[in-house]
Amino acid sequence: MNIKNVLLLLLIFAGITSCVSRKDMVYFYENEASAAKPYVYELMQPERSQLRIKANDQLTISVSAAEQEAAIPFNLPVVGVGNVLEGGLRPTGTPQLQTYLVSNEGAISFPVLGEIDVAGLTRRELAQKLEEAIGVYVKKPIVNVRVVNFQISVLGEVAKPGTFSISDEYISLPKALGLAGDMTIYGRRENVLVMREEDGRLIKAYLDLTDNEVINSPYFYLKQNDVVVVEPNRPALQAANYNRNASLYVSVASVLISLIVVISR
Repeated sequence: MNIKNVLLLLLIFAGITSCVSRKDMVYFYENEASAAKPYVYELMQPERSQLRIKANDQLTISVSAAEQEAAIPFNLPVVGVGNVLEGGLRPTGTPQLQTYLVSNEGAISFPVLGEIDVAGLTRRELAQKLEEAIGVYVKKPIVNVRVVNFQISVLGEVAKPGTFSISDEYISLPKALGLAGDMTIYGRRENVLVMREEDGRLIKAYLDLTDNEVINSPYFYLKQNDVVVVEPNRPALQAANYNRNASLYVSVASVLISLIVVISR
């Protein structure tokens, strides 16, 4: 076999091994026939909004009313403010609400009311529960509840792995990947791992982001402290197994083959 045939075989081999199908690389894959017309997927709005409070969550709870003075005893002191002058607060910096830490038993200690069970409730359910209890003392109170430790972590084959704080009530898996700069070309889109702590258990779920039906998964919308892991695909694993000097060896071999071709002429 002459040198030209060897080079041709090497080129063919490189072309075959570098081919990756479109289905493996495209999110929510559709073939050309199905993509020609739009298809509507029904989002599970009630499901995606069910962010439920659990142990070790940190909450901010503010109570207001038409008669604000009556609501003051039901609010924690605001930190980051100046002196109290003439009965009013004079802020000198950015006021910050103190947080309630949910105990391992799923409760918080609330001013005036004492211990309140909050685990398993949504933000709105807790707000309604507090409004009913505070309503005994204050006329038509308004309660606002926020989960301030809503964080998710994205690891693996993404551009910017890390832990991200979420200000919204919910976040979808694609949006979380967007926060991490999206997957690299080496990420497995058909096997994305979501790890979730729930009821004292660690749940691991694998999602196929090339499948449109993934939106119906209960793990498509993330919860607080979820961890997303993007695994490397086969080319990335193969590259990791190569000798660190493999590229140098290939370059030297290419130069030698070129010299042989030139000399053989």
